[in-house]
Amino acid sequence: MAPVTTPFGGMGRGSPGLPNLPTPPTGWPVGSYATYAEAQQAVDYLADHEFPVGDVTIVGVDLMLVERVIGRLTWGRVLGGGAASGIWMGLFVGALLAYFNNNAGALVIGVVAGVLFSVLFAALSYAFTRGRRDFTSASQLVAGRYDVLSHPRNAERAKEMLARLAMGPGPVADT
Repeated sequence: MAPVTTPFGGMGRGSPGLPNLPTPPTGWPVGSYATYAEAQQAVDYLADHEFPVGDVTIVGVDLMLVERVIGRLTWGRVLGGGAASGIWMGLFVGALLAYFNNNAGALVIGVVAGVLFSVLFAALSYAFTRGRRDFTSASQLVAGRYDVLSHPRNAERAKEMLARLAMGPGPVADT
């Protein structure tokens, strides 16, 4: 079997029955939800009531990239972030050096070198932006709505079950 890659280019584990190439979803719409949590709850409801959820797909429609600004980027934050990441890298390299050289001083040298190089690279990177991006942010891919699709052989049953879910709590009798 050929290796399967993830949408982001990495290697992934193949799942039986899933295509190896990006493929548009198939199935009939059985529900539409404003949030992913609601769509997930609908599929969970189907699973809890013995519906064959292997026939179900959640599809995000009207995708958008949302960038939420976290804060202002200053020289202090840049250098502090560089130092923090340098400590971790320096600890890793220093631990390897200390282990193979049987010298505890290598750990300190690794941390100091990691901090110095990381701060230097962070400062150079920030200086080259020349103030064009003086903020930090986090990006997220979200959808305008989430549709739940089902294989046609079970679509009517899924619609009926999700209609009962939308009506609220009460006894559920599967057909």
